[in-house]
Amino acid sequence: MIPLTHFLILGAILFSLSVAGIFLNRKNLIVVLMSIELMLLSVNMNFIAFSHYRSDLAGQVFVFFILTVAAAEAAIGLAILVALFRNRQTINVQDLDELKG
Repeated sequence: MIPLTHFLILGAILFSLSVAGIFLNRKNLIVVLMSIELMLLSVNMNFIAFSHYRSDLAGQVFVFFILTVAAAEAAIGLAILVALFRNRQTINVQDLDELKG
């Protein structure tokens, strides 16, 4: 059986990679969205690990709700991305500095 610390270390590594992906690569909007999804999945893995080791289903219920929110976030984020690309012909974050209605 794999100890809990291995799951927590892996979750911390994935979370750190996603934070680094957000802060280091602010040019491409797709990479920022993927980093946010990786962040949510690393938190979900920790919830599942704690839920398994405590023999409690509450963590798995939280994961269900987080995955629902993540799916909605991905769908809305990609729809906004497609709309931005059609209007501006770019997905670079530096080029999206105007807030016109």
